[in-house]
Amino acid sequence: MDNQNVTRYSVQLYIYDLSRGMARSLSPIMLGKQLDGIWHTAIVVYGDEFFFGGIGITSCPPGGTMLGPPDTVVELGETELSEEIFMDYLSSLGESEYRGDKYRLFEHNCNTFTNEVAQFLTGHSIPSYITDLPSEVLSTPFGQILRPILDSIHISPPGGNVINGGRHNN
Repeated sequence: MDNQNVTRYSVQLYIYDLSRGMARSLSPIMLGKQLDGIWHTAIVVYGDEFFFGGIGITSCPPGGTMLGPPDTVVELGETELSEEIFMDYLSSLGESEYRGDKYRLFEHNCNTFTNEVAQFLTGHSIPSYITDLPSEVLSTPFGQILRPILDSIHISPPGGNVINGGRHNN
């Protein structure tokens, strides 16, 4: 088979600890279990970083948000999909299930987005320690107490360009 005309693009997962290491030291006291971080993730492909937050799907140069460089980079694999197909896919996501007003810290967040996009591009999921974090927190008494407060938080690191129209009111 002749695959030399197929362009492959590297797909990476950028992982940021929003707690800057504090979750590691405070979680045993507050939650009664060890959490290594409060994870924000983004997909890096076609030379840009893509993530989902309270204002919708956003892009920036890799490491270009206020969070700075990622704590960890995971190689997810490669994709043969063109950037044009990917951007059409993101636009449709941004107009439906990944509009800014659909963001929920526990159920529908940046990690839900990166997991779905990673599977679309590479067929691989993101690491389970990231997708399991909300249930880890909510399984504790303190997590249940904090839930109403945490549910109202929209995490969207400043420094990116919104791909779709952002928040909708309908």
